[in-house]
Amino acid sequence: MTERTEEQEESLFESPPLAEQERMVEAILFASAEPVTVKELNDRMPHGSDAAEALVLLRKRYEGRGVRAIKVGDSWAIRTAPDLGFLMQKETVETRKLSRAAVETLAIVAYHQPVTRAEIEEIRGVSVSRGTVDQLLEMEWIRFGRRKMTPGRPVTFVVTQNFLDHFGLENARDLPGLKELRSAGLLENRAAGLGPLLTETEEEEEAEEGQSELFED
Repeated sequence: MTERTEEQEESLFESPPLAEQERMVEAILFASAEPVTVKELNDRMPHGSDAAEALVLLRKRYEGRGVRAIKVGDSWAIRTAPDLGFLMQKETVETRKLSRAAVETLAIVAYHQPVTRAEIEEIRGVSVSRGTVDQLLEMEWIRFGRRKMTPGRPVTFVVTQNFLDHFGLENARDLPGLKELRSAGLLENRAAGLGPLLTETEEEEEAEEGQSELFED
């Protein structure tokens, strides 16, 4: 088939109106348990559809509503508006409570990623048990990153898309800063057992460094 013939054949199928594409995207996201990428949306929609453009309209339409179309990493999902989260508390079933060690380890990974086990232990000031790391890996809130180019090439840890989705974050740069944590009373100048997560001057630097590792294969 010549290129001309292919173009003629494709032209027989017009793309759906943008409003209809928006409805399609809405339906897919609403029915999907996991966030969906733009490519996955385009693959499921009719030929000629532009999921990215439809998402812009859908996101705008949901502004101020009870649910929002949000970006999670490289994917999209429909989630409850943050200010209405309290309404879902009765329907939320807490299957596992994180230990203090797990919470501290998770916080260090989130703010220092990519970070090795030795670096986690240095920041916490105590050793990290295998069980603590295994629990976070099993929950799919952290994952293995690339190996560090130092003697022994130790493996690093980074947070996952599931972690970002759970806390309503688009990427790790959206994590609250130290001033926000302290003003909310969630972090003292030197949290017990956690050590200095970041200094004030390092906070912006850390936001820029290491983010390319976040979803690296």
